[in-house]
Amino acid sequence: MRDLRLCTPDKVAWYISTNMSNTRKPPPRSAPATKAKSIERIQTGIRLEKRILKVLKGVAEYHDLYVGDLLEGICLHAFENKPPFSPATLERIRMLKEVYHLDLTAADSHRLIEGQAPQP
Repeated sequence: MRDLRLCTPDKVAWYISTNMSNTRKPPPRSAPATKAKSIERIQTGIRLEKRILKVLKGVAEYHDLYVGDLLEGICLHAFENKPPFSPATLERIRMLKEVYHLDLTAADSHRLIEGQAPQP
């Protein structure tokens, strides 16, 4: 039988009102020591191909980042025509693409239509 003394009202109230205002992960240790810039983020409801999102989540987890932070970094690098990934990360992406059966390439960009998902 469960010991209900562990579930006291003060613990339940703490759980319900957990402060989520500071949930950002610290920057990776390899980040250069530059002054942080204050920005404003907004919540967005973008749609992505399912397998692309799985690979992005895997890359973000590998680097201990949120997917949004990873996407910001990819965009900022692309805006300056700089490669966003190291050779080691590209190898990790290759492995994740294989795991998630992602066979899309840059040539498929802007040519994707929604339909039934392909069966692996």
